[in-house]
Order: sequence, then structure tokens, then C-alpha cells
Amino acid sequence: MKKWFQLLVLAMIGVLVLAACGTDSDDASGKDDGDGKTYKIGVSQYVEHPSLDRAYEGFQKAIEDAGIKAELEFNSAQGDQNNVKPISDNLVADHVDLIFANATPSALGAKQATTDIPIVFTSVTDAVGAELVSAMDEPGENITGVIDLHPDAIKETVNFIDKYFSGVTVGLIYNAGEQNSVSQTDAVKTAAEGTSLKLVERTVANSAEVHQAATTLVGEADVFYIVTDNTVVSALESVVSVANEQDIPLFVGEPDSLEKGGFATFGIDYFTIGYRTGEMAVEILSGEKTTKDIPVEIPPEIQLFINKQAAEEQAVEWNEDWDQDAEFVETAAE
Repeated sequence: MKKWFQLLVLAMIGVLVLAACGTDSDDASGKDDGDGKTYKIGVSQYVEHPSLDRAYEGFQKAIEDAGIKAELEFNSAQGDQNNVKPISDNLVADHVDLIFANATPSALGAKQATTDIPIVFTSVTDAVGAELVSAMDEPGENITGVIDLHPDAIKETVNFIDKYFSGVTVGLIYNAGEQNSVSQTDAVKTAAEGTSLKLVERTVANSAEVHQAATTLVGEADVFYIVTDNTVVSALESVVSVANEQDIPLFVGEPDSLEKGGFATFGIDYFTIGYRTGEMAVEILSGEKTTKDIPVEIPPEIQLFINKQAAEEQAVEWNEDWDQDAEFVETAAE
């Protein structure tokens, strides 16, 4: 009897050991209750402002719509370049399956941190100029994405200013330390060649300097034009306050800045480019494609967006053409 009891105990121990081994195997392979792999996605976002936030929302929606299981680890550099490298290094150390880099500094940080983990980026203005990729149709070994600048957006905005505000001086404020901002400012200069417009510039190193920069442009600039500079956009309210007080029309680089009080832009929908970047991530995680198989893409289209309330605040003389041409955006409620 004792022998049979001992055999029974040994059999039960064997079953428990096998069960424990099976559990360890599932955890190591990333399985989630046997329903499929749960991917770990590291998110590196340079700063939190409406455009980048909308891109992240689009990215999350694409992951959700694809039906894959993913844990997203969100990190914001709070607009500080010094925070970018530690975030990227930590994501690599966490062995994430993919990195979503939202804005140029974050994309550069991710690229410098790893050559193995796939990276998809968006909210990047000039992927080639920033040396993220060698060419739009030749993405890197582990990086691709969707840029946030339609090739005609700046040109169309400058032409709009030239047509309806002929002969004015345009005030530009940007962070010369952001490569995407320098690239856009150069594009504004090129687009303004041969027009009636003059340009005057102010550069800032951080968001605290934005209000002062706008103030010093009063008396020199007839209109403001703020491109998609992360530093300035994160403190856009400072520019809006000056524009409203001094009756200076404020042109911006994307529709989300209209909700903060900008007047007009030819822009894109950041949710859309974030969503497309999420679709790229799904293709990569599922093994359907690699980063090298996916060329860097541009936004699908642009259109004229106008904030009528901002137009009134900034004493813009309304033109009936805009009623037909524009999509209207309201200032967000405080």
C-alpha cells in the first residue's frame, strides 16, 4: 500500500513539474494566455502637443483595428533634447519589439540607439535631410515611416499669403536646433522667391523664449508664419496672444495649431499619418514585410484650413473665396 501511495505522489509531482515548464515556455515566447503573442512597442515622442498627440492616437487606432495584442510603453522627452537618448536607450534595454518615434529628434535618437529593433516614425519633415534614410524609396535596415510635410504645403501657404496679403513682411519664429524647422524655413524662403513678400526671422532655443521672439517682431512683421517647429508649437499660445493683441494674422503649419488660435494653413491630418505609420508597424510585427520593403511615404493630400474666430481676433479682412475653398476649424474650448 505504501508503495502505491509513493508512486501516486511521484506521479502528481511529475504532472506539476510538466505544467510549470509549460507555463515558463509560454511566458518566454511572449504568449498571452495562449491567444497569441503580445508585442511590446516602445513609444518615443519628443513633446506633447496636439499634432504629435493626434499622430500617436492614429498609431494606436491602427494597432487596435489590426486586432493584434500590443503593450505600448509611452515616453515623452518633454521637448528636451537631453531626454531623447535615455528614452531610446531604455527602450532598447527593455527589448521592445518595435519603436514608434514621433518627431525628428525622437526618430534620430531611436536610430542611434539600435540597428536591430524595427523603427517606424512620423511627424518628421525631412527624413532624408535628417539622415534617417538615404532616400525616400530606400529606407534603412531597420527604419521607415511617414513624413508630415506634403511637398506642396509650404508653397501653397506662401502663395496664399502673397495673393491675399500682397506686399507684407512675414515673421518667422523657429528653433535653429531642430533640423526639420531649418528645412521648412529654407522651403519658405525658396517659395517666397519671386513673390511680393519679405521675410524676417527670429530663432529660439526653448519654449520660454517664444513670447519674447514674437514681441520683437511687432512693428517689423505684418503676418506671422509658424512652421511645424516642435519648440514653438508647444508654446504657440504665446504667439497667439501677441497676434491677437496686435492684429497680426497668424499662419501655421498644421490644422491642430488652428485650434490653439492660428488663422490659416494648408495642412494635413496628423491622425491620418499616425494611422498609416501604425499600419506599417502591423506589417512589420506580423512578419508580412520588413522596414526595407516599405518606402517612406508622404501625406496623401492637403487642403486649406481656416479658423474664423482667429480671423476676427486678428482683424483679418474676410474674402468670400475662402467660404468655398476652406475647411473651418474652431478654437478649442479652454
